[in-house]
Amino acid sequence: MYERYIKRCLDLLLALLALVMLSPFLLAVTLVSAVKLKGNPFFLQVRPGKDERLFKMIKFRSMTNERDENGELLPDEQRLTPYGHALRATSVDELPELVNILLGQMSFVGPRPQLVRDMVFMTPEERRRHTVRPGLTGLAQVSGRNALRWENKLALDLEYISGISFRTDVKLLFRTAKIILFGGESSNETEVTDDYGDYLLRQGRITEAEYRQKREQARKLLEVKV
Repeated sequence: MYERYIKRCLDLLLALLALVMLSPFLLAVTLVSAVKLKGNPFFLQVRPGKDERLFKMIKFRSMTNERDENGELLPDEQRLTPYGHALRATSVDELPELVNILLGQMSFVGPRPQLVRDMVFMTPEERRRHTVRPGLTGLAQVSGRNALRWENKLALDLEYISGISFRTDVKLLFRTAKIILFGGESSNETEVTDDYGDYLLRQGRITEAEYRQKREQARKLLEVKV
């Protein structure tokens, strides 16, 4: 009952309330980000949602658009500014996802939406994480975030979807708030991590041919308009 009917109603109500209450703060961050990062303060990226339907997740941009002499973007670690790092460490960069929640593309609690190029490397069992709406926060995020190995992170996602309840969601929201307000392993882990395919290749769990095939599959999926 909760998962099928109540959870979405609560998401809608709380997202609307949060957007209204936080609107002055969100406007201020938007203006400061536009100045600090010299351009569009928002970052949109295609992610797989419920039933693997693609949607555009919106975040505050934390990196510059600096490029090298060939016009290619510089590595992520070179484009991540101190201001962007602060946005990530406090999770303020995630607040625009309230719009995704309002649109029904995300939930407050659920498996975090991964990249399409990560999804294609998941096993059928791991891809069961996409049978629910992805979340603003989730069990993996309060259990180590990027400090977790990929298999542990995905196992926590499956653990969450196997027992969704109001009590569990409330506990995860409180744990998330505690980490943001008082710090902790999850809030400090803000560095860019390996893609799942790169991780599997480095571990020797897939071949170069399989890696290239899956990356091509991800590229074709991203050609779909969302």
